[in-house]
Amino acid sequence: MQSGAEAAATGPRGAEQPGVVLEGVSKAFGAVTALRDVSLRVAPGEIVAVAGPSGCGKSTLLELVCGLAAADAGRVEAGPAALMPQRDALLPWLSALDNAGLALRVAGASRAQARAQASEPFAAFGLAGFERARPAELSGGMRQRVAFLRTLLAGRPVLCLDEPFGALDALTRTQLQRWLAGALAREPRTVLLVTHDVEEAVLLADRIVLLSPRPGRVVGELEIALPRPRERTDRRVVELREHALQALGVA
Repeated sequence: MQSGAEAAATGPRGAEQPGVVLEGVSKAFGAVTALRDVSLRVAPGEIVAVAGPSGCGKSTLLELVCGLAAADAGRVEAGPAALMPQRDALLPWLSALDNAGLALRVAGASRAQARAQASEPFAAFGLAGFERARPAELSGGMRQRVAFLRTLLAGRPVLCLDEPFGALDALTRTQLQRWLAGALAREPRTVLLVTHDVEEAVLLADRIVLLSPRPGRVVGELEIALPRPRERTDRRVVELREHALQALGVA
């Protein structure tokens, strides 16, 4: 029988997952250097959060991992990766079910095939009964669930999540953090989570990589050896949050 770590490393269907490696990576946009000499590793099946101030190159880092941009220097290695951007980017003229299955359509599935595959996890994602709803008829939290389901259905072993709850109110954000922890337990992936919320990183990740203000450089790493689920009121969570804030120089 597999251990929890082994199950995470092999993924939901038993196929070995790739990790992510960045070594000495730098990236500039004209005169602005977004990242400088960044090195980090994400082990197969691991959830790593990248935290730091706004503008420190966190989103750029995800674009490099997903192959949407090329590094100016250094090495980037990762398995096939799916990006969930800060905004849900749902198409307003499609139903929730068709938005969830959009990656399948792009991959060549028929509408009927995409709908059939996307409908299976709808209830587990708390979306049952909203298959035909348009994005304008969904709450912010439900839209993010549809967006995350679309990201999962892309079938990529590496997930890059860019501030997935940044646009939500505090209550919905708390609810979605708990939901995401459960979803990743059911559907393990190698995850790189970008957030400016250190508490969110402590609640969700196995490890936190801390970036400096721009140009982003790794200024620390923090192991989160706490059992799940984690509560924000847990003394250990509070202590780790304070430790991370001190490392970032904002405590």
